[in-house]
Amino acid sequence: MTAPQNTTSGGRLKPLPAGPRGILIDCGTGEAARACYRALQARRVNGSLEATDLVPGATTVLVDGVEEPELLAAEIPGWVLTDDTGHVGETVEIPVCYDGPDLEAVARIWGVDPEAVADIHTSVEYEATFCGFTPGFAYLEGLPEHYHTPRLEEPRTAVPAGSVAVGGPYTGVYPRTSPGGWRLIATMTNPRRLWHEHREPAALLVPGTRVRFVKVSI
Repeated sequence: MTAPQNTTSGGRLKPLPAGPRGILIDCGTGEAARACYRALQARRVNGSLEATDLVPGATTVLVDGVEEPELLAAEIPGWVLTDDTGHVGETVEIPVCYDGPDLEAVARIWGVDPEAVADIHTSVEYEATFCGFTPGFAYLEGLPEHYHTPRLEEPRTAVPAGSVAVGGPYTGVYPRTSPGGWRLIATMTNPRRLWHEHREPAALLVPGTRVRFVKVSI
């Protein structure tokens, strides 16, 4: 197999054993994890990698179902990753109403008027970098660093389905009612799109999906 070319930040990749046929790759940074995930996806598409699952995390990628994991693990530290986004998935538009209970608080944190929060939030194209927390919940990156937002000091015990929230560097949309500590700025008009167990894939926002929020009125 040919190693990926060009460079991205993250330092040396560290493969760790994960079961009899799995490897957990510690990539060091989120940027490197996304590049590693894309490289693995590309190999699986072109047939040079046989694996049953690729699961990205914040700074890791789990590769499972590998025929000879020790051979893959031996070459991973020598990879030089690419920033190529050619394998990023489709773009999904999500209509939302900017009516969240934390909208004014986020505006103060960002140093803008509440009306400007929607303009800033909709001006960004996000990428679903990994999924977790609850089925259908994707961690969306794209906000510039000066708009990263601290979590609530005390999480809510129940966040309504369809709530659009910001927390740290991420934006997320809650697919179902659940606890949550992120700040709520908007509401998705049709949260049932996010997860459908009879659809393939069941999640609307899978890793690599590009996301744009569209402001609407309800």
